[in-house]
Amino acid sequence: MAPFLAYEDKGGAADVAALPLVLIHGHPFDHTMWTPQIAAFSSRRRVIAPDLRGYGASPVIPGVTPLATFAEDIAALLDHLEVDRFILAGLSMGGQIAMECYRLFPERIRGLVLADTFPSAETPEGRKARAAMADRLVREGMAGYADEVLYKMVAPYADAEVAAHVHRMMTATPPEGAAAALRGRAERPDYRDLLTRVTVPALVVVGADDAYTPVPDAEAMHAALPHSTLSVIAAAAHLPNLERPEEFNAALADFLDGLDGLDGLDL
Repeated sequence: MAPFLAYEDKGGAADVAALPLVLIHGHPFDHTMWTPQIAAFSSRRRVIAPDLRGYGASPVIPGVTPLATFAEDIAALLDHLEVDRFILAGLSMGGQIAMECYRLFPERIRGLVLADTFPSAETPEGRKARAAMADRLVREGMAGYADEVLYKMVAPYADAEVAAHVHRMMTATPPEGAAAALRGRAERPDYRDLLTRVTVPALVVVGADDAYTPVPDAEAMHAALPHSTLSVIAAAAHLPNLERPEEFNAALADFLDGLDGLDGLDL
């Protein structure tokens, strides 16, 4: 039976000790936000990048999509692909989904990458704002929203081709899928205590000019995680993996090199 999620699965067993890398995109994007990382890392290891439900080429289920549902979709995809243990990376909403994955199936995750994200539950004001934005997206579509937030997603000085790619991803996202994710994300749990109980190595990455998840948020996650490294990417906003791929990939490569060969060990 075909898997529920659309996905890209590239690379393989060039190095048998290299754990698969699973990449979870943010809102309102799709798996192509990871194009520089798929290109950089699939020569040595298997890299799997799904489109979350409601995004990209995956099915749209209107209503409410909790983070737990996104996490269960990823687990089901990895079961289908016969991937038992892996390194999990997520950016923004994808980082919160990665935290939920760790809550639900920590025994499968051998390393955790949290980029431009934060662990706290939504505030009452934030829940109202997400609900209002969900209604707006369904009513008006994605174009106006994409125009408004583009230069918070990437810095105003970002490369024009990168900015165009980000804008295309946002405008191509189905409004009903984005709205369902917003409604579900508004009800997310608080992951701050969970972070203190993460037993695997973690990498926290943030763009130095990120207005959505500022550097102090990343520093707080780094302080909470027992075994973590912090990388602040200069001259980048909310999407340092696209804005500064060489710097982002260098930090990720160092982290991955330290994890390879750990599969099967007690962490």
